Amino acid sequence: MSEVNRVGVVIGKWINYGVETLVFNCYRHVDKEKIQFDFIIDEDSVGIPRDEIESMGGRVIIVPPYQKINKYISELTKLFKKNKYKIVHAHISTLSVFPLYAAKKAGVPIRIAHCHTTAGKGEVFKNIMKYSLRPLSKIFPTHLAASSRLGGEWLFGNGCFETYDMYYLPVARDVETFTYNKKVRDTVRTELGINNKFAIGHFGRFVAQKNHSFLIDVFKEIKSIEPNAVLLLAGDGELLNETKEKVSNLNLTNSVQFLGKRNDVAQLYQALDVFVLPSLYEGVPGVGIEAQSAGLPFVFSDTITEEVRILDTSKRLSFKDGVKQWAEIIVSLKGATRENKIKEMTEAGYNIKAAAKNLQQYYMTSIEKNNK
Repeated sequence: MSEVNRVGVVIGKWINYGVETLVFNCYRHVDKEKIQFDFIIDEDSVGIPRDEIESMGGRVIIVPPYQKINKYISELTKLFKKNKYKIVHAHISTLSVFPLYAAKKAGVPIRIAHCHTTAGKGEVFKNIMKYSLRPLSKIFPTHLAASSRLGGEWLFGNGCFETYDMYYLPVARDVETFTYNKKVRDTVRTELGINNKFAIGHFGRFVAQKNHSFLIDVFKEIKSIEPNAVLLLAGDGELLNETKEKVSNLNLTNSVQFLGKRNDVAQLYQALDVFVLPSLYEGVPGVGIEAQSAGLPFVFSDTITEEVRILDTSKRLSFKDGVKQWAEIIVSLKGATRENKIKEMTEAGYNIKAAAKNLQQYYMTSIEKNNK
């Protein structure tokens, strides 16, 4: 039997959202006799699926948070030396500077910096840090990767995909999980008490990036056009209470459901009529891929890359259009036909089985080249 190659996969903070979902889903589908993941995770993380990881032969390694930068780099350097990784793959965008510096100190031959996002309005401190670290992004890695052209070019420079032979890992999902199912739709809608309602949904952290305030304004306008509308919000985060207060102040409490952090979003998509994502910035958002895999009309802001638009029922709007036009377009999608879109999503490259196979081959090829 050939040697199993362990990859040091730097996640940063595990909070069970986009990046973790993508990486974990890839792990589920790689050949464990060829590739294994060591998930390197900050100690202030939540909801780590340790049991499932370990049941597949993976390992969870807890390290100090990156905010304790000296201790973080020191512990990572020791870890990388001890485990003698051939590959360290850092999935923390601009922050990858720190673990890859440690990996270089430890003599790791293949060091991958992976960009999943960009910078945008509304997060001053984060943006200061991102722009400060961006010039250092190509110093310590040997390989570059991204999950959107927009994100890759923001971090590594225009033309980086051609110049640096970058690896592209699509924001893939287990698309079959999200296939439209009318029986599930009817069941979930009954459970939520939204039968005969026009259900608009948004799933994501309550943080400035996701722009819930604008979404609530749009929904207020939607209610004036379509009184039967409801808004379903799943997730948690620092702006949750502020969002609830705004909903209350606009007298929308009876029409907005806060569903909390969920592990059944595949079923929740079935209950919706339209999915809306007015983020201030994104790479390719995983929820957009999931929503379209469920055959949902998808309305998103033009601060999100056009790459996410797969289906004709997806609409990309500008904030300059104003809440009234957003509302009118969302309402115009009421009654859109829901169909099985797995073929379209797979052909567009967003099937996790193919993405994981490609990632595995990328690792194996990189190791082979390094051994020559």
